Amino acid sequence: MRPLAIIPADPSTILAALRDALSGSGPAVLPTELIRTPPLITSATADIPLNPDGDGNPAHDHDHAPQVPLRIALVVETSGSTGRPKRVALSSEALLTSAAASDSVLGGPGQWLLALPVHYIAGLNVLVRSIAAGTDPVILPAGPFDPHAFASAAEQLDSSLRYTSLVPAQLGQLLDTPDALPALRRFDGILVGGQSTPAPLLERARELGLRIIRTYGSSETAGGCVYNGEPIGNTAVRIVDGQVELSGSVLADGYLDEHFQLDNTLTAEAFVTDHGQRWYRTNDAGQVDDGTLAVTGRLDDVIISGGLKVSLAAVESALRALPGQRDAVVVAAPSERWGEVPVVFTTTPADLPTLRAALSANLGRAAAPDRIIVLEQLPMLSSGKPDRRALRLLAK
Repeated sequence: MRPLAIIPADPSTILAALRDALSGSGPAVLPTELIRTPPLITSATADIPLNPDGDGNPAHDHDHAPQVPLRIALVVETSGSTGRPKRVALSSEALLTSAAASDSVLGGPGQWLLALPVHYIAGLNVLVRSIAAGTDPVILPAGPFDPHAFASAAEQLDSSLRYTSLVPAQLGQLLDTPDALPALRRFDGILVGGQSTPAPLLERARELGLRIIRTYGSSETAGGCVYNGEPIGNTAVRIVDGQVELSGSVLADGYLDEHFQLDNTLTAEAFVTDHGQRWYRTNDAGQVDDGTLAVTGRLDDVIISGGLKVSLAAVESALRALPGQRDAVVVAAPSERWGEVPVVFTTTPADLPTLRAALSANLGRAAAPDRIIVLEQLPMLSSGKPDRRALRLLAK
């Protein structure tokens, strides 16, 4: 067994603890949000202080720390944006394999600008890749994303190869800030993932000469393992009954239970072995054409409205292609007449009949939104993803 350090997600603290965890000289790491105490606290962890020895490093009190399986270097709590949170257990092998595969596609190890939270896998990967490359990441100051602060931070990068990882909303803000464009052009690769990236946003970025790499993956795959639709490293992709499944050295060991031990039941629901090869069942719908993966949405975001199937992902994608609706979100709401209906949340008012006509023409009558709810600001998770659970509650 191996001690587990539960550490508030300050990037510098996590960087040092993660370096030790990857080398095997320190305990495994579970980053938690700075704004709260460790999540999912149980009797196994309730009496464990975050900083027991007073030296600023909670990783040092190994005798009283919870224990995880020996292979585990990092535990990541998923956001739970569409379901209940889970604790994903990742080995050093999975994390470092992911870093090596990424480097091989990007053009080699480089220096990274960290602009994402480090209690989520995308932010953690920036630290892992910095450790693997032997470079010091430039860390964006804490707080709401500021394009000007990003541009200033980018100027501090001094390596010959420079990378960053963003969510689509951040990329959109940067493209809307003319002063940030010279900084964006300094990067040899800009990874964009975490949610569906609107095609007009990608086209706009590429027209400006930016090297954008769309990433696909999850905590269960040590982050992005498919770049621009192509599997990287030894990742393999297949479609089973319409569902995307992923395989390779980047796969997590599984999920941990409340006592930080492998939850065999929960793990078996998501990870399967077929002819000796282990696969992660993503619950995403997709298709593979000439080796290129296209993800078409979540299997659990298909609703039945008036007896017809409607993909909320398809509705959202079509909606975001319309002027002013780049960040709009579509969720399901109950309907006495139709069973379920799409509901649009946006920060930009739109004419409902016009919107219904446009989406009906592209996707059929059942895809027409029932209503538009305009908010001053959409609820977001700290990962940069829309808080869909909160929006579904508002839509009822």
